[in-house]
Formats: sequence, C-alpha cells, structure tokens
Amino acid sequence: MRAYAACGEPGFARKVFDEIPERNVVFYNVMIRSYVNNHWFDDALHVFKAMVHGGFSPDHYTYPCVLKACSCSDNLSFGLQLHGALLKVRLDSNVFVGNGLIAMYGKCGCLLEARRALDEVPSRDVVSWNSMVAGYAQNMQFDDALEVCREMEALKQKPDAGTLASLMPAVSNTSSNNVLYVRDMFMNLDKKSLVSWNVMIATYMKNSMPSKAVELYLEMEKTGVEPDAITCASVLPACGDLSALLLGRRIHEYVDWKKLSPNLLLENALIDMYARCGCLDDARKVFDRMKLRDVASWTSLISAYAMAGQGCNAVELFTEMQNSGLSPDSIAFVAILSACSHSGLLDEGKIYFKQMTDKYNLTPRIEHFACYVDLLGRAGQVDEAYNFIKQMPVEPNERVWGALLSSCRVYSNMDIGLLAADNLLQLAPEQSGYYVLLSNIYAKAGRWKEVTAVRSLMKRRRIRKTPGISNVELNNQVHTFLAGDMLHPQSKEIYEELGVLVGKMKELGYVPETDSALHDVEEEDKECHLAVHSEKLAIVFALLNTQNSPIRITKNLRVCGDCHIAAKLISKIAGREIVVRDTNRFHHFKDGICSCGDYW
Repeated sequence: MRAYAACGEPGFARKVFDEIPERNVVFYNVMIRSYVNNHWFDDALHVFKAMVHGGFSPDHYTYPCVLKACSCSDNLSFGLQLHGALLKVRLDSNVFVGNGLIAMYGKCGCLLEARRALDEVPSRDVVSWNSMVAGYAQNMQFDDALEVCREMEALKQKPDAGTLASLMPAVSNTSSNNVLYVRDMFMNLDKKSLVSWNVMIATYMKNSMPSKAVELYLEMEKTGVEPDAITCASVLPACGDLSALLLGRRIHEYVDWKKLSPNLLLENALIDMYARCGCLDDARKVFDRMKLRDVASWTSLISAYAMAGQGCNAVELFTEMQNSGLSPDSIAFVAILSACSHSGLLDEGKIYFKQMTDKYNLTPRIEHFACYVDLLGRAGQVDEAYNFIKQMPVEPNERVWGALLSSCRVYSNMDIGLLAADNLLQLAPEQSGYYVLLSNIYAKAGRWKEVTAVRSLMKRRRIRKTPGISNVELNNQVHTFLAGDMLHPQSKEIYEELGVLVGKMKELGYVPETDSALHDVEEEDKECHLAVHSEKLAIVFALLNTQNSPIRITKNLRVCGDCHIAAKLISKIAGREIVVRDTNRFHHFKDGICSCGDYW
C-alpha cells in the first residue's frame, strides 16, 4: 500500500486495502495517509469514518493525517468534531496532534483557535511554531507571523527552512525592517536549503529590491546550490527590472540545459524578462516555442510590444489570442489599450474599450479608465479626455489625473492642466512628480513667478523631486548613476568623454532643450544641469566599457526631452544601438532615430 501511494497510485493501494481480510488501525492509517499524500482528501475522510464505524480507535498517527485532510479541503466543521473527539481521549496535548490542530485552524482562518491550540501543546517543537507562522502568513497577517518567530527565538527554538517557507505567502509589500529580520533569520540558518534560498530571493523581489535578489542569486550560485524552476522564475523578474540581460540569458541557458521547461510559470517569466530588457525577438522566440500558453503568456508579449511602441504588432497579437479561443481578461485589455496609446492608434483603442464591455462583459476598472484618458491625451484630444473624466462612473484617481496632466504639458493646455494639477495635489500631495509636471507647464509658458510659487510650495511641504537614477549592466554587475554623479570610480573619464560627445553633438546641430527647466536661470546654467542627467552618464559609461553590443539603460523616471535628443545623436556619432527603458516605455535609438517616432 505504501509503495503504490509513493508512486502516486492511491487507487491501487485501495485495492490492496479492500482485499485484506483482517484489518487493524495500522492498515487504516496507511490508507488514510495514502489518500492525504496524494491530495484525495475527501476519500481520506471517508476511510476515517469507516474506521470509526468499524469499531477501531484512532490513535496519534491517525488524527494528524485526518486534520490535514480537513485543512486542505477547508472542512472546518469536521475539524471541529475531531477536536471534540480529541478532547475526550485527551490526545489534544500530543505534539503531532496539536500541530495538526494548529495547521487546520490556521488554514481555515481561525487564528485565535490556532493560537489557543499552540498554547495548549506542552512540549512544542519547531513544526508547532511553523504551523502558527504559516497560519498568520496565509491570512496575510505578516507582522503577527514575525512576532511568532521572535517568540520562538526568545524561547530558544531556532527557526529553520520550514519557518522561512511558512512566511512565504505574506512577504509582499512589508516594511524594510521586516525584510531585514527575514534576512537575519535566513543568514542564521544552520543549513540553507534550496527552499530557504528561494524564499529569500522572493522576499527581495516582492518588496521591490531587485538588486538584492540578483546579489543573493549570484551568492547562491557560488555556494554550489543548484537553482530549480522556482528559483529561476523568482529571479528573472529582477533581471527584467534591472535590465540585467546578460544574467537573464545565462539563466535561460541553464533552464534549457537542465530541461526545466515546459513550465508555464517559468516560460512566462522568461518572456517578461526579455520584454523588460527590450529584446522583443527573444521574447517572441520563447513564446513561439511554448507548448501551452495562458492569457498571461499572450499579455506579457502584448505588453512588450506596447512598451516598444509597436502598437500594430500588439493589435495583431491580441487578435491572434482572441482567434485561439482564449478570452482576454482585464489585464490583457490594459495591455492592448496601453499599446494603442503609446502608438497613437486612437480609433483602435476606442474599439477595444467598447469591446471590453460589449463583447466580454468586463466592467472597466480604474486602470482601463486611466489608459483611455492617456490614449485620448497623447493623441491631442485633451478636451475630450477631460470630458471623459467628468463622465466616469467611478471617482478618478491620481493615475487618471496624472495622464491628463502629462498630455496638458505636451500640448501646452494651461487651463485643463491647472484643473488636473489641483486634483492631483489634493489626491497625492506627497508625489513630487506632479509638482514637477506643473512646474514644467508653467516653465514652458515662461511664467516663472508661478514656477517659483510651485517650488516654494514643495519646500513648505518638504517635498523633494525624486532623483533620476539610471542602471546599466556590465559583467553581471549593475552600475547605478544619479544625476551629477561624482561617486563612480570612472567619473573623471565619463565626464571627459561626455564633454567630447556634447561638442560633436553641437556640430550636428544639437541645441539643449531647456524649455522645461525648472528655474528661470541663464541658458548656460540650464545646459550644464541637463548635461549631467543620469541616463547620459550611464550611456557614456557603457560606451567606455563595451564595444559593438547594444547599450541597455533603465531609468526610474520618464526620459526628458533633452536626453531623448542627445541619445538619438549619440547613437549616430558612436554607431551604437542604445535602448533606454523609462517608467513608461522603451526607446530604441539607432542611427539617430528613435523607435517611438518621437510620439511619446
């Protein structure tokens, strides 16, 4: 029976069980465990009932398995009956049974009862504590889960890999202190299993710390621990976030070498990584080789085309997905609306917005409204975009007003821009980007008193402009540059080369775009400020340290107009392809031309 169960054949185990003329508790226990280990939970409960009705008394091996069947099938009512039976035979204080109760209550969301069960176990082991940690984590109470970790440490019970794994469901969007605590727990493990490495990498990724995730992955490789599909799927998004294409390609080679595919989660992560690194051909190759695709697979590639400004390809792919029999979901419609917006496909975007509700009965969410406002605004339909916002069935949020304000800056619509800014400064008074956009609108119109007023308001509210940061990968290391950065070891060479390039750019007619500078200062001062933007420094660093290969830059803000002009000219002067990913999209610069066609 055990052999059949271990081979994933509980049906054959049951045939052997049924042929046994004289059964005892052990046979029933093995049959129940066979069903539970193969996820046949209802069958396990039926065997338990037959066991009791047959006059057999369950023991401390029976109850943990049956409690697990209750928790995994969300059968709380039967679990409560079991707890009552356990109290009668005084088995609730047994550590194995107690652990089963903690896990069952935790999985079913009864955290007070789970905690009570933990407190009633006289000799708790690490599994007892881990079960309680898992209960809080599965119910998204991360602070409580960590408090249990601290409590077990105070009682000299050392956390193990299982403790880290138990935290996994709730590690997203937590505080930096909590991440540090999980890291310390990881570092103090006596033995770091693959699971513990995976949990720590995922913790960094789910808390927007891609650099740390990549560092840990590289450290894991050095220790000789072999990554699995979960490791690769966890670290690939970090490669995408940082444009760490070389590492992403190396992981892809490892996936092929270890034959980890087909694996839908992993293949989707590869598409997303290549898409975020601006490698559309590679993303498409992964997509075309997939034996099975879900909506996420199609959506990732559509989003890649959207970010690259290839709206026509995105529309073609969206139609292909529809023809394949898959129904697009809400996220897919965000992707296609964004693609239409970035490529100026106004009519197509309007059709898709209508199709979402009329054909697929999907209720538009705030993301769809924001995309639609962006679609209209980018196409110059600022008045129509504003009227659309006024008729929206939901309250517009900062993304909606932000899209409108951006279009007002591009098309110099002062009146609607001020209305959008007024709403934004009420909704997001701490968001520096909106103050900067408003300043730029005033600066473009030469209204320097208003620019000064906005800057004064920022100072009074203690709001600082988010510094521009650009990343570039070299030899598996990500180099980060700030505007005016003087800390990089190669700063002297970078600034010397930048000066030479600016001279060559001016020979080709380059005039710094100073219209949107935030201060009413001399043109020469504005030029100096623009010259040291982080993406220019990152591009020059890459030129100094690489040859022939495309230069890939990731920026945390929208690329400014001056840097866009400069990147086009540098691509022509240096004869290099430059790929810049900002917060909105990709810009592929080659031979003095950008893939966006200056529609951005």
